[in-house]
Amino acid sequence: MRRGLIFDLDGVLTDTAKYHYLAWKETADGLGIAFDEKINERLKGVSRRESLNIILESGGAALTGAQKEALCERKNALYLQYIQQMKQDEALPGAREFLEEARACGYLTALGSASKNAVFILEKLLLTDSFDAVIDGNHVTHAKPHPEVFQKGAEALGLSCGDCIVFEDSTAGIEAAHRAGMPAVGVGSPAALTEADAVISGFRDFTVRKLQELPVS
Repeated sequence: MRRGLIFDLDGVLTDTAKYHYLAWKETADGLGIAFDEKINERLKGVSRRESLNIILESGGAALTGAQKEALCERKNALYLQYIQQMKQDEALPGAREFLEEARACGYLTALGSASKNAVFILEKLLLTDSFDAVIDGNHVTHAKPHPEVFQKGAEALGLSCGDCIVFEDSTAGIEAAHRAGMPAVGVGSPAALTEADAVISGFRDFTVRKLQELPVS
């Protein structure tokens, strides 16, 4: 049995993706760049700076480093305004229960997220105590699909990469897990997560027994 479970945050444990979308759309609108779900899909699992680069590329816009930094800060300020009102019931169905069961069964748990606001969000969801380690955007230099966030997650748990399983909802995150030498359980649609080692629709009714029946355990 692999002993470590590493979870992405957005789209896996909670749906803050909608707040990111609103903040990025407002930022893009201010630049006169059309922003839609297709572009937003490319932002999943990547850093704030890289997300802005993708938006600028889509609109054919070029900015200085200082301008990019200012826009990243503005986007984050908008995002923080939205998530200030988050409640604990915004954890996705079954996520809290699965984390509790997994820890009770002896698994070590870590968060591996590109978000620099992960700790704040966990506090809002009352999930802080559900993790043995939190590796977020404040602890890494490289964005997914670079494996750094998951490598550091395993290290923080005191485990080898091969002893951990990653839960991810993005193709970049799944690639990052594989590059770290970890199997990846996709959370979402099998059609969209074709590179995952196994796919679940979510954590509703998902149990440790079902995890151990997946071809990644």
